[in-house]
Amino acid sequence: MRKSSKKKPSKKSKQSELSVINPHAAGIDLGSREHWACVPSSSTESTNIQPFGCTTPDLIALADWLSECGVTSVAMESTGVEWIPLFHNRSPRF
Repeated sequence: MRKSSKKKPSKKSKQSELSVINPHAAGIDLGSREHWACVPSSSTESTNIQPFGCTTPDLIALADWLSECGVTSVAMESTGVEWIPLFHNRSPRF
């Protein structure tokens, strides 16, 4: 006999959003060709997710945008060494 492959419907939680722990934090996904940064939606009038390049002028633009959004701390995700230039060149600003 085979078990039925029908999935049970999942229960949705009553809380649809995560609670904010640090409203002045940003997240950056660092890649070899581009970096994607996300700030809280309440900190900017435009979109809260922006792509940036990996060159020094792009990293300066990224740091400027984070400062304009009131970001004081950053969480970075990288599977390689892409975090090193941003950390060394921009960390004094945060």
